[in-house]
Amino acid sequence: MNTKSRARKIGFYLTLCFFTFFCNQTYGQDSINSRKITIEKLFEFAIHNHPNLIVSASAVSIAQQKTEVAKLRRLPEISASASAFYLGNAALIDKDLSGSEKIPLPHFGNNYALEAKELIWKGGVVKNSIKASSLGEELAELDHKNEEQNIKILVLGYYLDLFKLKNQEAVYNQNIELAHKRLDLTEKLYKQGMITKNDVIRNQLQISELELAKEVIQNNRKILNDELIVALGLQEGTVIEPDDKLLDSRFQLADLASLKQDAYVSSPGLQLAAKETELLLTEKAITKSERSPALSVFAGNSLVKPITNVMPVIDKYMNTWNTGISLSYTISSVYTTGKKLKLNDLQIEKNEKYASALKQKTSVAVNTAYIKYNEAYSQRKTLEYNKALADENYRIIEKKYLNQLALIVDIMDASNSKLEAELKYTNAEINIVYAYYKLLKETGKI
Repeated sequence: MNTKSRARKIGFYLTLCFFTFFCNQTYGQDSINSRKITIEKLFEFAIHNHPNLIVSASAVSIAQQKTEVAKLRRLPEISASASAFYLGNAALIDKDLSGSEKIPLPHFGNNYALEAKELIWKGGVVKNSIKASSLGEELAELDHKNEEQNIKILVLGYYLDLFKLKNQEAVYNQNIELAHKRLDLTEKLYKQGMITKNDVIRNQLQISELELAKEVIQNNRKILNDELIVALGLQEGTVIEPDDKLLDSRFQLADLASLKQDAYVSSPGLQLAAKETELLLTEKAITKSERSPALSVFAGNSLVKPITNVMPVIDKYMNTWNTGISLSYTISSVYTTGKKLKLNDLQIEKNEKYASALKQKTSVAVNTAYIKYNEAYSQRKTLEYNKALADENYRIIEKKYLNQLALIVDIMDASNSKLEAELKYTNAEINIVYAYYKLLKETGKI
């Protein structure tokens, strides 16, 4: 009986442990949604979900609709009207106003009319208005493209900073582990009477400082992660894990002259400036059309009751129709259009100067990004060498310390130098990646 009871208890506890483990696993999976994201996926999420791009995409849709509205000017204007009215009796008054005679009239009246009018020609104003709207649509698309480039480099900066913090946390973990081993050693040496309590305290203080620095990094990582998931439109609580394979990437670049030529062709900023100049030229053509006469065709049909232009008034409907052409000219355009054209010329000149300055600025930006890209490679090589020196220096000082040939201050300095060298080196590869994509952004090809 005791054996059966004991078996039941063991079975109960095993079931309870399994259930608890299963619940913890399920809760952990639901509460922490870790997601590894590549740069390609990063850009895809940003393009589809970033609030700024959603707004600029709406601006493109608005510009497209404006073009459709502008095309409506090709169609004739058609209007219809209907009215019902009460017509009072007429009065015939003597020339000397001394007497009058009332004439009864039909009191109820109706008026129906249908009119159509179409502009045939006015110096190409309709064609140029549609062209201006189409150029506005292209400007909106280029502005959206430019915003895409800016958002891509922005989220990439967040992503790579998150990568840096992850690496820094790993470096601090390694150094904290090493500091604990050193603390264990110093405590043993202290118990043997080989060192003073001061050495132990210094090690404890260093561990405390390392733990504090690690906590700051972890908090910054959480903050940056939250900013990035908002920018990417991901679910709240998602933990973004950068792709480690990114550091294995090998980038191929053309020479500086080719990169500048690519920037002159592909840069959204330069394309915007060129398109704005084209739009201003079109607006100038629209202004010129003000000096042209407007030629239109029209047609109409009306049904009126009663007929009041004859005596006696006839209480019947009269149907009339008409068609013809009209020619109109705004005389004031003779002395107003010239000043408007002068304004157009000044705006065009300003935009051309802006485009020229922007081209020079783009050249400088590409040159700067190219230098920084090469500098990132050079720094990685130097920092790798510095890390090796710092590791070797720490190894030598640690050995001297164990043999009582170095002070605790020396090993602390060596430890700090090792930590600093490792932190700089761990971010060197990431700096190369950012420098590469920054150069692509300046050439308009990110």
